[in-house]
Amino acid sequence: MGSWQRLLLFGGVSLRGAGGACAPLGGRRALVCRRQLSGSENETLKQRRTQVMSRGLPKQKPIEGVKQVIVVASGKGGVGKSTTAVNLALALAANDSSKAIGLLDVDVYGPSIPKMMNLKGSPELSQSNLMRPLLNYGVACMSMGFLVEETAPVVWRGLMVMSAIEKLLRQVDWGQLDYLVVDMPPGTGDVQLSVSQNIPISGAVIVSTPQDIALMDAHKGAEMFRKVHVPVLGLVQNMSVFQCPKCKHKTHIFGADGARKLAQILDLDILGDIPLHLNIREASDIGQPIVFSQPESDEARAYLRVAAEVVRRLPPPAQ
Repeated sequence: MGSWQRLLLFGGVSLRGAGGACAPLGGRRALVCRRQLSGSENETLKQRRTQVMSRGLPKQKPIEGVKQVIVVASGKGGVGKSTTAVNLALALAANDSSKAIGLLDVDVYGPSIPKMMNLKGSPELSQSNLMRPLLNYGVACMSMGFLVEETAPVVWRGLMVMSAIEKLLRQVDWGQLDYLVVDMPPGTGDVQLSVSQNIPISGAVIVSTPQDIALMDAHKGAEMFRKVHVPVLGLVQNMSVFQCPKCKHKTHIFGADGARKLAQILDLDILGDIPLHLNIREASDIGQPIVFSQPESDEARAYLRVAAEVVRRLPPPAQ
């Protein structure tokens, strides 16, 4: 029983008029009142609801100097999202050397970009007191990992995390960037909403393994971006297949084509398949991502194809 029904338990009192119709519910002394809304009234109600829902939402403001923002997200951790974000940023630069690329790590609790991009140290401040990103492999990088010690845990409550996200979004001097790749934390919580509602995002890339458990959360991630009106560019099926380096036999350790099936359900495209390969892991661990260190390898070419598909699906940058 809804709250409005509970308010109408008047013990047999009949309410009529005002376009309403009343009827008893079985032997219970309750009344159900129905009112037919005209088309104009229904539309007015929808508009009013939209206005109420939009109250308190932050007004989107572009990041100064950044033309387009691409977020890389996943529903759960451990699916290779950060590895994909790093190699996507490097692949965007490799595919078009005229483009300036930035990489922003907003995973406050588990920043991994500093290690993957082989960067250490604290950012310098500009004359306007903004943090300057650290640069390696031609990509400008900013991460919470530059602001805390490598082994120090970030034990913060939500408000402190939101304050940190605000600083990473608004207090960084990116210069002029064509693409800013944002490595999101796993899940669909405060950070994802804060980023999506504060800055205009050109598109989201969802990363998942073919495993059913990962796909369930990837589905939630895609739906979250749709709810906040962020275009989902497509899915990356990571760790899609393992090929034995000796006998060349291929094994689908996490299942076959799971992300493709999810893409069909969501009416999305698969941006590419990234194999499960030792070289990708080793290159990331030593801070030399495979797109940079082994650009002619099949694994690097897979990321280059994903980057090309991402660019092809991006809307024209705002002037």
